[in-house]
Amino acid sequence: MEIHISSLFPEILAMIFNYLDVKGKGRVAQVCTAWRDASYHKSMWRGVEAKLHLRRANPSLFPSLQTRGIKKVQILSLRRSLSYVIQGMPNIESLNLSGCYNLTDNGLGHAFVQDIPSLRILNLSLCKQITDSSLGRIAQYLKNLELLDLGGCSNITNTGLLLIAWGLHNLKSLNLRSCRHVSDVGIGHLAGMTRSAAEGCLSLEHLTLQDCQKLTDLSLKHISKGLNRLKVLNLSFCGGISDAGMIHLSHMTQLWTLNLRSCDNISDTGIMHLSMGALRLYGLDVSFCDKVGDQSLAYIAQGLYQLKSLSLCSCHISDDGINRMVRQMHELKTLNIGQCVRITDKGLELIADHLTQLTGIDLYGCTKITKRGLERITQLPCLKVLNLGLWQMTEVKGLGDASEILPCYTSASY
Repeated sequence: MEIHISSLFPEILAMIFNYLDVKGKGRVAQVCTAWRDASYHKSMWRGVEAKLHLRRANPSLFPSLQTRGIKKVQILSLRRSLSYVIQGMPNIESLNLSGCYNLTDNGLGHAFVQDIPSLRILNLSLCKQITDSSLGRIAQYLKNLELLDLGGCSNITNTGLLLIAWGLHNLKSLNLRSCRHVSDVGIGHLAGMTRSAAEGCLSLEHLTLQDCQKLTDLSLKHISKGLNRLKVLNLSFCGGISDAGMIHLSHMTQLWTLNLRSCDNISDTGIMHLSMGALRLYGLDVSFCDKVGDQSLAYIAQGLYQLKSLSLCSCHISDDGINRMVRQMHELKTLNIGQCVRITDKGLELIADHLTQLTGIDLYGCTKITKRGLERITQLPCLKVLNLGLWQMTEVKGLGDASEILPCYTSASY
C-alpha cells in the first residue's frame, strides 16, 4: 500500500518540518491547508524569536504568532505604537527593542499600563531617548523581569537605578554599558545599601558596567557587600576603579568571570589582591591594562591557577612572565596574548610544553614570533583556534599555509 505524505498525521508532519529553519517552516505553511495546520504545531516553534518590522496594521500577525506558541519578539523597526505588540501578545516572555531609536518614554508608557507577569527579558539597548521615567514604568509593571539590557541608554541616572532596585527583585542580569550618568550612589541602590528606599537587586548574577566613567572603588565595595550572588562582572573601560577596589572583589566567592579590560589604574598590585582572596575565577580579562606585567602572571599562578580563560592582550608581559605562570595553569583553555610584543618563540615553547589543554590562543601582533614557535604551538593536542590576525581561515589541518602567510597575520582553525 502506497502512503502519500498527505496521509501522515499532523504530528508526524510537524516532526519532519522541525528540521527546517524558520524561513522554511514559514514556507511549508503556504503549501496547503494540511501543511499549514501541521506547521502551527507549537513544538515546531519552541524557543523561536519572531523578528518583526512594525510598519502597518496586520490583524492576522499576532493571532498567528500566538497559535504557533511564539512568545519571543524582536522589533527591527518601530513605526507603530508599542502597545500594539503588548496588546497582541499578552503572554509575551521576551521583548527585544534594541536599536529602536524612535522609542520614547511616552511610547513605552502607553504600552506598559498594567502588570505583564510573563515578561522575563527586555532589551532596550541603544534606545537613546529612554530615561528614568520609563524605568519607573518597568519597575511598576514588569515585576518578574529577569534580564534588562540598558546598554547605551545614556540618559539613565542613579534615580533610574533606585527605581530598578525598588521594583525588580527577580532581576538576574543587568546591562548598564555606557550609562555615563551612573555613579557609586546608583550602584549602592542596586546592592541594597539604601534599604529604607529600596531593597536592591540582590539576585543579580550578571552585571555589565562597561564604560561607566563615574564609578570608583566605592562601587566595588557596594557590590562585594550586597551582590554576593554575582557570577559575571564587566568593568571594562571603567577608568575610575583602581587596585584598592580589587581588595573588595577578592572576597566574592561566587564570582566566575571578571572583565577589567582597559582599566588604566589596574596594575600588578591589583592582580596580587585578587590572587590573595577567596576568588574562584574561571575567566579574567586584563587586556590593555598597561600597568600589568610579568609579576601579575606570577600572582595568577599562585592564586588564580583554576582559570580557564585568560586575556592579556597588549600587556607588558614577556617570556619570563610566561615561564612563571605556565606550570600551574593546568585548566587553561583560552589564552589571549595578542599585541604582547615582547613574547618570542621561547614563550611559545613554554606554552606548548605546559598548557596542554589549550583549545585557543591569540597571537595577533606578536611580532617577535617565527615559524619555529608556531610549529610548537600547533602541536598542542587540543588546539582548535590559532589567531594570528584579522582574517579568518577555516579547515586548516596543520601549520602549512598558515606559516607561509605569517607576515600577513592571519587566523587558522585546526
